[in-house]
Amino acid sequence: MSCFVKAERYLPKDVLCTTWIQSLQHADIGSIILSSLAIKNAEDNGPTKKDPASSDTLFDGEQPSLEEIRSWGKSFDKLMRSPSGRKAFRDFLRCEYSEENILFWLACEELKKETNPEAIEEKARFIYEDYISILSPKEVSLDSRVREIVNRNMVEPTPHTFDEAQLQIYTLMHRDSYPR
Repeated sequence: MSCFVKAERYLPKDVLCTTWIQSLQHADIGSIILSSLAIKNAEDNGPTKKDPASSDTLFDGEQPSLEEIRSWGKSFDKLMRSPSGRKAFRDFLRCEYSEENILFWLACEELKKETNPEAIEEKARFIYEDYISILSPKEVSLDSRVREIVNRNMVEPTPHTFDEAQLQIYTLMHRDSYPR
């Protein structure tokens, strides 16, 4: 089963899944998000109701405004600043078989919030093993210069151990995945 068909499970019942699938195959991320939310229905009838039998919808919590969703199609930075935007982009990256990029980026954001030295070291090792190690099935694509910087930083991990790597992956997502 393709990821396009699996995407149907995220949509409220009143969304036309064929529109979602067609937009996934022929449009950019902004169009995908817009069509998946049944914007016309939301504008005509108010917000769509969640199917009580399903805990899966495209967005957790409050749905973003139409204006916010449209801004995601114009600005990658706005998409990544929005929790709902990141969720939609993560679902898109899963379809593109590159979800590890946003998972790495999110893990780095969590590390930056940490203040406890032991927790910083533990989280840094987890991030390294999951996304930097060449043995990891979720290894992100880093150039040798950045990989060397990360290896040096791992001697004494800080909340900013992966800043160079995070920036490189952010740029990769912006340049390669976002335009699709």
